Amino acid sequence: MLQSRLLQGTLREAPAEAETVSHQLLLRSGLVRQVAAGIYTFLPLGRKVLRKAEQIVREEMERSGAQEVLLPMMQPAELWQQSGRYGVYGQELISLSDRHGREFALGPTHEEVITSLVAQEVSSYRRLPITLFQIGTKFRDERRPRYGLLRGREFVMKDAYSFDKDLDGLDRSYQTMYEAYHRIFTRCGLRFRAVEADPGAIGGEGGTHEFMALAEIGEDTIAACNCCTYGANLELTGIAEGDRCPRCSEGTMQFFRGIELGHVFKLGTKYSEAMGAVFLDEKGVSRPVIMGCYGIGVSRLLSAVIEQHHDSDGIIWPLSLAPYQVHLIPVSVKDEQQMQLARDLYDRLRQAGADVLLDDRDERAGVKFKDSDLLGLPVRITIGKEAGQGMVEFSERSALSDRRQMNVEEAIAEAIAVLEG
Repeated sequence: MLQSRLLQGTLREAPAEAETVSHQLLLRSGLVRQVAAGIYTFLPLGRKVLRKAEQIVREEMERSGAQEVLLPMMQPAELWQQSGRYGVYGQELISLSDRHGREFALGPTHEEVITSLVAQEVSSYRRLPITLFQIGTKFRDERRPRYGLLRGREFVMKDAYSFDKDLDGLDRSYQTMYEAYHRIFTRCGLRFRAVEADPGAIGGEGGTHEFMALAEIGEDTIAACNCCTYGANLELTGIAEGDRCPRCSEGTMQFFRGIELGHVFKLGTKYSEAMGAVFLDEKGVSRPVIMGCYGIGVSRLLSAVIEQHHDSDGIIWPLSLAPYQVHLIPVSVKDEQQMQLARDLYDRLRQAGADVLLDDRDERAGVKFKDSDLLGLPVRITIGKEAGQGMVEFSERSALSDRRQMNVEEAIAEAIAVLEG
């Protein structure tokens, strides 16, 4: 991509409404723009990051055996009335009426719709187990939207739902998703913990875990063992910092602030009984399907990653989520040797499979470098006065002080090596 054609404007100062580092950097780098409180437009760079996050989620969901569907955002109110949640969900539910006076809700979650679908499509134990997922937009009328993408009124979410014939099957489905979530957040370059949690408005039976990105701006405090994998939301425990771990008895409990990234629930028959999602078992007896529910705030991932991956100059994108992998910066676009070498590098790197951004803007070098630091692409290749000798400067965003002069062939090889991990 040529940067001169990119719909992207950087800001030198953070807008006054941006309270957190991630909110500031999302706006300053031109990834998003606010339309209204808690509602954002994703510009091309932001959309590319979001798509990469979606793809990681999609790959791991499919690896786990889940099948992708696309459920409607507008949901008939009668489905929510059938489940018993229409009157109790609260003011976060955005409701509306069509021209005929029929009531609908803009989906904050999709338990009702997916359960209704399975009630129509699955009638025998032979069709179970099955897990379905989607990646789409959700709506919640947050009382106080804040922190940019972390607490919005419109956001992108992955929600998955498992359907089993018995509780042993639910345990297996739950564990499969639990492991998939670990792979997803690891691939996104996040430091996180899975902690025991409250099911909240989703409800259900049995276990539930939240996946929390460790960050000081997190709205939740979590207690985590420094020896084993045990952790819990502090609201559910009487644990004091420094106590012995209640699970392993060897480690001590430490407190962290956390951003909730995902939540996995064992729903049991809460929705299937209410909505008639039943199947005939091996003996021909009608029984309600056993459900699990598994959500990830996909757009929220961007903010969590930035909170953990930044410095005073801007974002430092993990390779897996960077909107572009290589940033080519000719110091002067008026120097034909620099531009010719930059174009050659651009073509060759793209042919090698790299995602490349070429800064062909007629701007001062200082402006280009400031913008490059802010955008945080993993690899930077600067083409300057030694272009005539085929020499460039190579650096990585995670270690900008380590700048190395090398020839074009070395730079291409080094960039490919970084991209291949």
